[in-house]
Amino acid sequence: MPDSPPVTPEEIQEAAAKFRDEVAGVREQIARVVVGQREVVDAVLTCLFCSGHVLLEGVPGIGKTLLVRTLARALRLSFGRIQFTPDLMPADISGTTVVVESEASEAKRQRVFQFQPGPVFCQILLADEINRATPKTQSALLEAMQERAVTVGGTTHPLPAPFLVMATQNPIEQEGTYPLPEAQLDRFFFKLLVGPPGRTELSEILNRTTRGSDAEVSPTLDAAGILSHQALVRRVPIAPHVQDYAVRLTLATQPRAIGGEFATPMVNQYVRLGASPRAAQSLVLAGKCRALMEARESVAIDDIRWAAGNSLRHRLILNFEAHAEGVTPDSIVQNLVSTLPVEAA
Repeated sequence: MPDSPPVTPEEIQEAAAKFRDEVAGVREQIARVVVGQREVVDAVLTCLFCSGHVLLEGVPGIGKTLLVRTLARALRLSFGRIQFTPDLMPADISGTTVVVESEASEAKRQRVFQFQPGPVFCQILLADEINRATPKTQSALLEAMQERAVTVGGTTHPLPAPFLVMATQNPIEQEGTYPLPEAQLDRFFFKLLVGPPGRTELSEILNRTTRGSDAEVSPTLDAAGILSHQALVRRVPIAPHVQDYAVRLTLATQPRAIGGEFATPMVNQYVRLGASPRAAQSLVLAGKCRALMEARESVAIDDIRWAAGNSLRHRLILNFEAHAEGVTPDSIVQNLVSTLPVEAA
């Protein structure tokens, strides 16, 4: 998406007021079905308005798929679902070219090649249990996620806009799962960890699901509105020192052995490879969206810090020592956020 020209604070305020009203409407519709998970819902909406993709990780049965389906119902967008299994093939995702007979007279009837679109041709794609498919099949989504297009038989077919992949996965320790390729993980804007419900939330879930009544969800936002909000997010101003903080936070994930000048001792000890430039893009865009949601006219340091865990946890490749000692990407990100100075030295 090309950069938009800067706007005045007054214009930002007017557009931001509409943005917050419509975000609140989507939240309200989701809350009719999904109990709790406010932080996860806000992070998913952030991915939507930043034109990014989201990976939801958690054990089975805690509402990951329900959240994605409910969001699709709350938006006037086309919806597709792919259930990833070990025998799923790439053509089952992108589509394939088949031979069909033309509708001419019987004497002139000819066989021609025709493209049959796969389920990826939608605006919201639920990739359910994405890590149950083989890496070859998982990689079929790479072009769609990055280029918003699919190439089959030498012909490139654009996907409808907006296009959002919402993938769910079980922890890789679960039986019958495959770790996602690093190149594919890097294309997810956020990786969100969905935890189990608490006592109050579980009781409310039972109240809603065991009494024979289903909540109705009404669409509140269409494709044109989403594209307008995506453009608005990119026009939110960010001060040079805030952007530099996002840059230094990203560079601090690179260990000194490969040129990381801002690396902390924890990064040097446990990280084999740090985050890519996509992580910095994610930090800045998510910060802009967060500022709008919080009724502010520009990005603050706290907006970058809020996005750090979701933006960086899936982009850090840890070494053997980290795995042996039980060090997690989240603990490394938390160390970076707590030690990196706001102002550059």
